[in-house]
Amino acid sequence: QPQLVESGGGLVQPGGSLRLSCEVSGAALDDYSIGWFRQAPGKIREGVSCISSSGGGITEYRDSVKGRFTISSDNAKNTVYLQMNNAKPEDTAVYYCAARREYYAGTYCFSFFSLGEERTDYWGQGTQVTVSP
Repeated sequence: QPQLVESGGGLVQPGGSLRLSCEVSGAALDDYSIGWFRQAPGKIREGVSCISSSGGGITEYRDSVKGRFTISSDNAKNTVYLQMNNAKPEDTAVYYCAARREYYAGTYCFSFFSLGEERTDYWGQGTQVTVSP
């Protein structure tokens, strides 16, 4: 039963950068694929990015963040990061990390943007990101 804790959220100006962290405890990160979701007020939660940490070297990004966000994994630190560059006001949301247990090469990221919610096994508590002048 892994525990996922997000951190790094806060206020950033448009065009600025920040890095979110998803710290995983109680399990080996390499056994899990990790996704980042976000939810803005009045909107449903949507997938942002996904990394398959246990195999395949797969990363996926929502179209609206491609070229701006980078997901990465540091297994030694049991942490997944979401580097957010050139932040936009529409990036304002609560960001959640999510994990799915993978026993072989991960498939979570292949269907992340269509079935990610239902395929997620564990959730973090969320961290607020606000992009504003």
